[in-house]
Formats: sequence, structure tokens, C-alpha cells
Amino acid sequence: MITLPSRFAPGTLRGRLSLVALTTATLLMVVLTVSFNAVVRHHLRSQGDDELRARTAAVAATVETGGASVRVLETPDDRLLDANVWIYAGTRLLERPTSAPTTGRLTHVADQLVKDGHTKHGAGRHRVRRCVDIEGSRPVRLCAQPVGDHKAAATVVAALDLSAYRSSADALLGGSIALDVVMLACTYALTRLAVGRALRPVGAMTDRATQWSAVGSARRFGGTARPTELARLGSSLDALLDRTDAVLRHERQLTGELSHELRTPLSRIIAELDWWRSKPRSPQETLATHEVIADAARSMGTICDTLLKEARDGSATLHGTAEIVPTLRRLAVDLAPPAHLRITVTGVAEHLEAGVRPALLERIVSPLLTNAIRYAREGIVVAARREADGVCVDITDDGPGVPAQFIEHLFQPGRRADPDDGHGGAGLGLPLARRLARSTGGEVHHDERHAPGARFVVTLPAG
Repeated sequence: MITLPSRFAPGTLRGRLSLVALTTATLLMVVLTVSFNAVVRHHLRSQGDDELRARTAAVAATVETGGASVRVLETPDDRLLDANVWIYAGTRLLERPTSAPTTGRLTHVADQLVKDGHTKHGAGRHRVRRCVDIEGSRPVRLCAQPVGDHKAAATVVAALDLSAYRSSADALLGGSIALDVVMLACTYALTRLAVGRALRPVGAMTDRATQWSAVGSARRFGGTARPTELARLGSSLDALLDRTDAVLRHERQLTGELSHELRTPLSRIIAELDWWRSKPRSPQETLATHEVIADAARSMGTICDTLLKEARDGSATLHGTAEIVPTLRRLAVDLAPPAHLRITVTGVAEHLEAGVRPALLERIVSPLLTNAIRYAREGIVVAARREADGVCVDITDDGPGVPAQFIEHLFQPGRRADPDDGHGGAGLGLPLARRLARSTGGEVHHDERHAPGARFVVTLPAG
């Protein structure tokens, strides 16, 4: 895989993929261009050699070496055959082109080719064809072709101007480079376009996921047909949105429960302060007010500790035991019911214990008792008893009871039977009581058969 230094890599995925594609295409184009031009140059060189071979063969046909000496026969196309052709008898020059002087560079190279051939192979022996290139403003290739293999041996040297061949090779090289540049530019542009189009759904999905997670939307990506990769991304985003939605719900639930539970002790503090400010108080009355405020503040601290622990650990179970009857009596006093309302707390045994700490027992029973105070007409009965699988607390009031059509929604957060009944509340108390009880292994349920009024039953593990 091609990697680039981080300081040279583009910042976007589209830019990086486009650059990788461009780099890969460039390497491929370089290899293909070099290979193609090497083949073309080899082919042109072969064509030049074939031209020289044909020319030397045609001239060799006019050279007679059968006798004691070498003799050049005259032919009708003698001028064509003599063009850029040298004929030697041994190492002695017999004929040369009229355009090449005896002391010229081409004639000198031709002489050297013939002499080198005789020096290496000797006269009367089989000699091989030899060629040499002369570079300059006009490159020329010379080839020496032996004629005959006895004492009257001759050599024909032909020259070929390579300028046309070199020009053709250079033109092909320039065309190849220009074509490569155009193809690389098109490759880069098309890659950016294709990658941009391919990543466009990813950007749209990311924007939607961000928007949906901010508002806690229930919309998801799973219902839309997408390619396999985008479907997997959609599934991952859906899972992330589900977790975000759960966190938001949990946050809203915790905020609502805290405000719901803190409202009662806060109301006690406000009432005590209003009463204390209404007229001058004696030191004893001021001290009593301070005690009530301090007790309400401790209650708020306990509420926060209990609910925050449940939110943090996912379990509200606090190891310990609580004496049920004294805790219920203290809670009945702290809730400060109206003067006309009587709360009766009874228990089979005064030392009946639940397997939870008093603070958690108060948080479970408090919403039920608060609802009973809110709707009861004259009296409320709170009874504690032991059962085979734990302990049970009944909260019964003589109010109007729960409407039959609302029973199935009774423990759903934020639901109230009649929001306009003149009583405060956010519909969070009963769901909180059931959730905390279940976290301890207990339960809270409504007795639908009880009438008149309402009856709620709390079961908890025994202490």
C-alpha cells in the first residue's frame, strides 16, 4: 500500500484517496511509457538495420570476388547503390560516395570498421557483419558487410541517416508523455468525483446522526436499502444513536426524579422560612426552625446520594437493614399531612426489618405515601407485615382511587390520570418507587380489586 508522510497527506479522505490513485496511476504510466518507448526504439533500430542489410546486399550483388581480384560491376542503378556506400578490397578502398570526402569522418569510420574486421578475423576467414553508431547533429549508423571468404574478399560498408528514426521515437515519447499527463489529470478528477459521490451518503448520514442525537430523535438508518458498507455504517450509527438516546432518557429521568423527590424537603424549608419571617420569634422557635431546615437539608442529601448511586451503578441496593415501622412513622411526620388527614402506621412486629437501608426504604415508600396524602379524603393506613419471601408494606387511602382506563399507564413515567385535577406532580413518583424496589429484588404493584380508594403494595427482601 502506498503511504505518504503525514505533512504531505491531504486532510480529507477524498483528497487522500485521490492522491493515492494519482500516485498509483503515475507509477503505472511511467512503467508503461518507458516500456512502450523502449519497444518502439528497438523496432525502429531493427527497421534501420533491415534497411542497411538490404542496401549492403544489393551492393554486394555488384561485387565480383570470384577471380584473383575484386571487381565492381556496373549496373543501371549504380548511382542509387553508390549512395552512402563504401566498397573495399581487403582494406583498400575501391569506391566511396561522392558526398563523402576521403578524409571525412564517415570515410574514416568506414576504414576503421574494415580494418578492425580484418585485424580480428584475418583475411581468408569467415568474417561477421559489424555496425557502429556515430552521434552528432545528424546521427548515422554504419554497417560493414563482408563479401566472399577467400583471398579476394571484399567488404561493403553502408551508412544510414538515423535522424528520421530518432525524430519518430522522440515524437512518440512526447506524445506518450502528453497522453500520460492528460490521463493522470482525468484520473485524478474522476477519482475525486467518484470518491466524492461515494462519500456523499456518508456525510449525509453523519450530519443526520449528529442532528438526531442532539434532539433524541427516534429516526434510524436501518429502514433504507443501502450498499453493504453503508448498511454496516448505518447499523453502527443506529447502535450509537440508541445508546445516545438511552443516555438522554436516563438523564431526563434522573433530572425529573431528583426534582420530584427534592420538592418535598424544599417545600418544608420554604414554609419554615416563611413562618419564621412572618413575625418575630423567640430563640426557642428560631432553634426549632433551624432544626426543621437542617433535617430537610439532610433529607435532600440522602435523596441525592440514593438516586445518584442508582444512576451511577445501575442498582439502588444499599447493604443494610431498616426497621420498617419507625421509618414509616418518621416519614409520615416529615411529609406534614393536612390537619384533617389521619395517617395510621401499624405493624405486626415493632422490630420488623427490611433488607435495605432506611434512606432507600423512604425513597420507595415516599412517592406512594405522597400520592395517598394528595388524594385521600380523611385517612390513610400504612401496614407492615412479614411474608414468606420477605416483608410487605400496604399503603391504603380512602380517595377516589385510580380510574380503570388509566391503570395500564399507572407506572409509566410522565403519565397522570388527570393533569388538571389541581394537584401538583409530574407523574414520576410511582415509576421511581417501582424501579427502586425492583433494583432491590422487590416490587411495587397496585391492587385493582381494592375499593373504594387506592391500595399499593410494596414487597422487599427481609432484613
